[in-house]
Amino acid sequence: QLQLVESGGGLVQPGGSLRLSCAASGFTLAYYHIGWFRQAPGPEREGVSCIINSNGIANYADSVKGRFTISRDRAKNTVYLQMSSLKPEDTAVYYCAAVLRTVSFRTCVLSSQYDYWGQGTQVTVSS
Repeated sequence: QLQLVESGGGLVQPGGSLRLSCAASGFTLAYYHIGWFRQAPGPEREGVSCIINSNGIANYADSVKGRFTISRDRAKNTVYLQMSSLKPEDTAVYYCAAVLRTVSFRTCVLSSQYDYWGQGTQVTVSS
């Protein structure tokens, strides 16, 4: 059974940092494209970052460029999202997602591209 489990969320002050983890079980994460998404209260799920499996190229939403970094640890079957200089507007539930079929660098930030999702982890940025 394919499963993604996010962890690392919590409450942090503005300007602080958090590292989110996305651990996979039942499949090898390195074969999949991985995306991080977030959803604040409301219907929209925003693409934050994604990484292409074959070459490790990453894409980021403009709102997080220079502050967030996506990375993967093949040995641990885990993908990370390092978040720095956090702002109150980064507050949301963060989800990781995986897809096996080919996606492009440009479209990998679209939630519609993904087949497998984790349950999410809450990130709250507040003083």
